[in-house]
Amino acid sequence: MRLVSVFISVVLAICAPLAAQAQAFETKAKQVYLIDAETGTVLFAKDENAAIPPASLAKLMTMEVVFDAIRKNELTLDTEFPVSEHAWRTGGAPSGTSTMFAALKSRVRVVDLIQGVTVQLANDACIILAEGMTGSEEAFAKRMTERARELGLSASIFRNATGLPDPENKTSMRDMALLAQHIQTSYPDFFKYYAQTEFEWNKILQRNRTPLMSANIGVDGFATGFAEGFGYGMVATMQRDGRRVFLALGGLASDKERIEETRKILDWSMAAFEKKRLFGAGDTLGEASIYGGAVSHVPLVTRDPVDVLVPVNNPDRLSAKVIYRWPLVPPVKAGVKAGTLRIWNGERLLREVPVETAAAVGEGTLTSRATDALQELLFFWL
Repeated sequence: MRLVSVFISVVLAICAPLAAQAQAFETKAKQVYLIDAETGTVLFAKDENAAIPPASLAKLMTMEVVFDAIRKNELTLDTEFPVSEHAWRTGGAPSGTSTMFAALKSRVRVVDLIQGVTVQLANDACIILAEGMTGSEEAFAKRMTERARELGLSASIFRNATGLPDPENKTSMRDMALLAQHIQTSYPDFFKYYAQTEFEWNKILQRNRTPLMSANIGVDGFATGFAEGFGYGMVATMQRDGRRVFLALGGLASDKERIEETRKILDWSMAAFEKKRLFGAGDTLGEASIYGGAVSHVPLVTRDPVDVLVPVNNPDRLSAKVIYRWPLVPPVKAGVKAGTLRIWNGERLLREVPVETAAAVGEGTLTSRATDALQELLFFWL
C-alpha cells in the first residue's frame, strides 16, 4: 500500500495569500507559531520547528501530565504531597527562582500546587508534584517526554519538571502552541487556574506572571520563559470577539520587548483575518480506489464544515488535496477515517482535516478482484 493524493478538482478562489500577508507582517521574535483555535488555520509561522530550551514553558507539559493523571483518577485535587529537601533547595525559598515558598517537610495539596505552577510558575511546586507522582523528578521528566510523544509533540524532550537549565531540555514554538491549545480544550476545568490574577500561599500574595493578563485585551493564559543565550519567550492564548488564538514566540531581547511583540502579534491576528468556508459538512472531496470491492471507488467526505481564516486584503488562490493510503480493501464501513484533506497557500500548509468514507463497500466478484489485482500490479511497476 502507498500514500496517494487526490487533487480537489476546483481550485479554491479565496481572498488573500496567507504566505504573502505573513511576509508583510514583521516581528522581532526569532521563533513564532500562531494558530486560530476554531479553524486550526496557521496564521503566522517563523522558524517554528527550531529546537530551543523550553525554560519555564516546560511547566505546560508538567501541568498536562498532572491534569491527565487527575482525569485518570491517579490522584485528586485533595491529594497531599510532601516537600522534600530537593524541592525546597532547588525550587523553594533558598533557590532564588520562581517559587510558592512551600515549607520544608510540610505537605501541600495538589490543588494548591497546581495554582503555584499556573499562577506563579513555581519551581518548588513542579518538583513536589513530580516526586509525589513518580518518586523522582527524573522519572517524572521521562513521563513528560513520553506524554509529549503521545500528543504528537515531536520536538520536545524534558529532563526535569521545571525547565531549569539542562542541555538536553528541548522544545519548539510549534510544540508549545499546540500543547497550550490541547490544555485549553481538553481540561477546561483546570484551564481556569491559568486565568487567576493572583495566588496566596504561606501568607505571601503573588501576581500572575503571565504578561497582558491585566491589559483587558482578552489574554487568559499561559506562561513565560527565559533561557540564557536564547532570550525571552512566551506562550499566550487570547479570546476576543468570539475568536480564540494560541501564540508561542521566543528569541526576544527583553521582557519589555516580549510584552510589546506579543501584544502586536495578537492584535494583528484579530484585525487582519476573516473566516471563509471552503466545504460544507458531507461535501464530496474526492474518491478513493477500492481493491476487490463491489464498486471500484468510494466518495470521501468531511464530517464537519471546513473553514479557514484568510487575510482581508489581496485576493489570491488556495489549493487542496486529499491524501489517503491506496488502495482501500473491503469490506469498507461508512464513516471511517480514510485520509486527510490538506489545504495549502503556496508552499505553506494551512490546516489538515480528516476525511471519511461516505458509503459502505463490500467485497466484489472473483472477476472484479482479479481485475483489480492486475491494476495494482501495473501501478507498482510504474
